[in-house]
Amino acid sequence: METMKAIKNRRSIRSYKNKEVPEEILTNLIKASMYAPSAGDEQPWEFIIIDREDILQKISQKQSNAQMVKQAPVAVLLCADLSRVKHDDFWVQDCAAATQNFLLAAHEMGLASCWVGIHPRKERVKDFNKMFELPDQIIPFALLPLGYADENPPQPDRFDATRIRKNKW
Repeated sequence: METMKAIKNRRSIRSYKNKEVPEEILTNLIKASMYAPSAGDEQPWEFIIIDREDILQKISQKQSNAQMVKQAPVAVLLCADLSRVKHDDFWVQDCAAATQNFLLAAHEMGLASCWVGIHPRKERVKDFNKMFELPDQIIPFALLPLGYADENPPQPDRFDATRIRKNKW
């Protein structure tokens, strides 16, 4: 798949088929995430694979923005390890790049996902810290439900030339 085509065609999917995602694919998606750029090559990311239905249900009950998780066969919790941070606050950009790599790689492999934001919402961070018994230096950043799409939302045209300026505002 061409990169630009993947970027344009990838959609946030909230409805998944009841079909298991092979472990090898999960590993490859996390591998793709780990190839994201990071400030000072700090690579602050950590991953938790969530494939227990009871945990996925609990997440959907606790998080109103994560209702699609109860349908997904698996989800990945992408976290930041603050003990690896060399450049204060750049871990957010690093984890965002890792998240985008995951989403694009999933799309290329015929899977669907949705970026469920956790950080910087304090209540969400607190809930995930408690639910997953995260150490103090680990910050939950994004939840990525994953599966085979059971919907096909249209591709909007998001290009807007009026938002481009040259050399000054």
